[in-house]
Amino acid sequence: MALLRSAGVEPVVLPSDVDEPAAVAAAEARQGPLGPEAMVQLLARAKAEAVVGQLVAGAPITGLVLGGDSAFEIDGVVHGKPHTVARATERWLAQRGREGRLHSGHWLIQVADGRIVRGIGRAAVADVRFRADITDAEIDAYVATGEPLLVAGSFTIDSLGAAFIERIQGDPSTVVGLSLPTLRALVRALDTEWTDLWNRQGAVEARLV
Repeated sequence: MALLRSAGVEPVVLPSDVDEPAAVAAAEARQGPLGPEAMVQLLARAKAEAVVGQLVAGAPITGLVLGGDSAFEIDGVVHGKPHTVARATERWLAQRGREGRLHSGHWLIQVADGRIVRGIGRAAVADVRFRADITDAEIDAYVATGEPLLVAGSFTIDSLGAAFIERIQGDPSTVVGLSLPTLRALVRALDTEWTDLWNRQGAVEARLV
């Protein structure tokens, strides 16, 4: 959520507790294999709807609820979070010097007095090329930090992994996991101004200057 905060939005963060593998398996049982865009949109929507269910059950609320999900695709294979050192290392050895695509799904739900008004979604993509000169020792050191274990594609662009990225084509915030231009478009489609979401002190002070 650091990305939203840097954009002037202080969110209330709630875990959705969605069983992601089960949700994907159920969807594929109904309609066949999901592509990466369909998969991240499915999970983004499931997360948003799960959180709305929690909030509505607690007390009537009014606001916007966002769910998101990301997946990294390379050679037609979709990778989520590696979770283990061995898997993260294997992926880095395979992807250095190569290019893949990061898919980021967004689902935004408008709630008024505890009632769902509308829900809309959109996926964003960005292509990422990794440097070819990354050494095995650098991969081992990076994986040992634990940073790549819990992110799609086993890398970040806003922390330790940034030095291993050669270039990005597309919106960089998509690679962080949330496309700010895409989110702004969804917010405006729900008849809300993006600037109305600026609730962090720094953003408020900037508007008053």
